[in-house]
Parts: sequence; C-alpha cells; structure tokens
Amino acid sequence: MSNDRYRSPLSERYASKEMQYIFSPDMKFRTWRRLWIALAETEKELGLDITDEQIAELKEHAEDINYEVAKEREKKVRHDVMSHVYAYGQQCPKAKGIIHLGATSCYVGDNTDIIVMHEALQLVRTKLVNVIAELADFADRYGEEALHAKLREVDERAAEEIHPNNRKRVIRALEFYHLTGQKISEHNETERQKESPYQFAYFVLNDERERLYGRIDRRVDQMLEEGLVDEVRKLKDMGCTRDMVSMKGLGYKEILAYLEGEIPFEEAVRILKRDTRHFAKRQITWFKRERDVIWVPKQEFDYDETKILEFLLENLRKRGIIQNGSDDRS
Repeated sequence: MSNDRYRSPLSERYASKEMQYIFSPDMKFRTWRRLWIALAETEKELGLDITDEQIAELKEHAEDINYEVAKEREKKVRHDVMSHVYAYGQQCPKAKGIIHLGATSCYVGDNTDIIVMHEALQLVRTKLVNVIAELADFADRYGEEALHAKLREVDERAAEEIHPNNRKRVIRALEFYHLTGQKISEHNETERQKESPYQFAYFVLNDERERLYGRIDRRVDQMLEEGLVDEVRKLKDMGCTRDMVSMKGLGYKEILAYLEGEIPFEEAVRILKRDTRHFAKRQITWFKRERDVIWVPKQEFDYDETKILEFLLENLRKRGIIQNGSDDRS
C-alpha cells in the first residue's frame, strides 16, 4: 500500500469490513445504477417509450462498474454523475438514451447518501442489539457480579463508578468498549472537559433530605389517589408486561407486582416510596458530578419563591445572559 496518499484512520483502524463496504465506491456507484434502473422502470410505467429490453440491459450491468471508463471521462467533463452516465451507456448501448432521463445529480447523489446512512445505521443497530443480547444473557446465566467483573477487566474506573446491580449501565459501558475499543470512563471524562459553545446557567434546586423525602411520599400518595392502580390495571389488561421497558418505570412495576399477587398493596406502596427516594438520591449524586452546577438550596431562601427567582435572575445578569431590566417574568 502506498504511503504517499491520504488514508483515513477512521476506515483503516476503526471501521469494520461491513461498514467500509457501505461507504465504498462499489456501494455508491452500484446504488446509482439501481436508482437509474428504478427511474427507468417508473418512467416506463408512466408511459414513456422505454422497453423491457433496455431495462434488462441496465440490470445486466448493474454490478460491473467500468471505473476506468468513468475515470477517463471525468477528466474531460469534470462531473462525476455525467461521467458514470457515460460509462454505463458504454456498457448498455440500447439503453444509453434513457439513463438518468429527466433527473438531476441530486437524484442519485442525495438518495444514495440516504441509502448509505440507512444501511450504516442498520449495521450499527444489529451490532448493538447483538452485543446487548450477549451481555444480558451472560448476566442472566452468571449473575450481576460476574458481569461487573467483566467490566472491571476492561475499565476499572467505570467499574468503581457503576454499582454491580445497575445492569443497564454496566451493559452500556461494556457495549461501548466492545463497539469502539475505548473505555467509557475516558470518553465521559473527555466529554466533561469540553467547553460548551452556548452561554448558559445550570441551576439545580435542592432541599433538605427529610423534606425532600416527605414530598416524595406525599407525591406517591397523590398518584395513588388519582388512579395509579387503575392505570396500571388497564395497561395490564391491554397486554403490557413487566418485560416492557415502559412498565419498568417507578410506579408501574411495583403496582404490577401487587396486581399479579406477588406482594400486598401496602408492600407495593412501601417499595415504591423507597425506590423513588433512592432514585432522587442518585439524581443528586449525578448532579454533583456535573460541572458548572449552581446549587439552589431552597431552605437558604426560606422557601420563598420570590427570593429564589431573584437569585436566579441575578446570576443570569452577571453572566450577561440577560440585561438589567430585561427579565420578563410573565
């Protein structure tokens, strides 16, 4: 291989053979020819004077791209689409006059870009689904600790940050490593160090732990009063099961366990309140890792919303996000 020409590290080091093909000249120009065939078939259906023999000739040479002819032609006309129309016509003399008939360069260029991107995303999706399925199967067979041990082998820092029982995050970290070859902890650190192109203020409202937990308990009670059990029962009757991601949210899985007779109603409510409090605690932990957070402890403002609003607006003024007198409170 020559070393005096540009080569993309994205292709040479990181892309799979399947992905390299999707973005290859063969894929591009064979797609152009398939589009020209589809165009001719449609125009024939609409009544244009195009014969089955011409279309058959186009199909016969859909795959064998005569690159050298196209290359030489492009030296003269300086146009890639017209060069390949010419090259295709050399192979298909009977159909020469109907290739690209009535179309613009965007017809093959833009549609091919869309097809290539679709194929690439389908490949990524397939690989993601396969990796996730394999890791989930491993966890089912050997347990969360064994799965977490696999993460520790490839990314010790991520293993320290992610609890073994958090299967989704463990699988996500392993999935990221297997698909990119990069540790997710390193990726996340790089992302955290990036400067935002936007001028913004990142406020996080917080409260004393006991008051926060009390509000969570009251919110759960209100959800139950307003029909949470009936809502989950209707979803269950519609065929929704606990295997669905939508049924694993707080409130749904606990009430579903009650409706299926696994636990008493009181226990379902206790678990729901407990798990919601744990979720709130994890949210606070997550925000504490974020850069540029401006904490707003409500108790320090005597729970006065006017004082809190003034604090927010003053910060926005200092950062030049709003000007004095321009804060519209409507």
